Amino acid sequence: MIRLEVLLPNSDEMKIFKRDMQEAFQEGSKSEFGNLEVEILPEKDINKSLETKGAIAYKAIIDNDIVGGAIVVIDELSQHNHLDFLYVKYGTQSKGIGKAIWNEIEKKHPNTKVWETFTPYFEKRNIHFYINQCGFSAVEFFNPYHKDTSIPDDMVGGDYFFRFEKVIKK
Repeated sequence: MIRLEVLLPNSDEMKIFKRDMQEAFQEGSKSEFGNLEVEILPEKDINKSLETKGAIAYKAIIDNDIVGGAIVVIDELSQHNHLDFLYVKYGTQSKGIGKAIWNEIEKKHPNTKVWETFTPYFEKRNIHFYINQCGFSAVEFFNPYHKDTSIPDDMVGGDYFFRFEKVIKK
């Protein structure tokens, strides 16, 4: 059993939080595409998420070390909430940390009716994680024939994304 806490990062920890998130995303894409010259998750994208109304950043702590984190966007009115980013610190994957992070986030938002998230088509680990570990369902596949206009054209895999939903049954 993982003894993990999910807490709000303080301002001093945000630099580490962002750097670790960027590294996790960069290394994840490297396993699929090799070394890329493009930055997979620019800090501006993280900042945009953090500036969204209802955004909450969470750090995941085990033994006083940040081992991952997430950014969620909570709509208090509709309770149709969004997981923008979830990461496990590079080098600590496949130990149940991601699942533990997600479980703690769900506990922190018990009024949620629907969770939504997106992941690129090439992120096989993410697809497995969201569907098989967290109970999401793939509900939409964006591609050149069915575009999501909110995804920037320059994003790696930008034409091919899955949208997942998890409907919470009470």
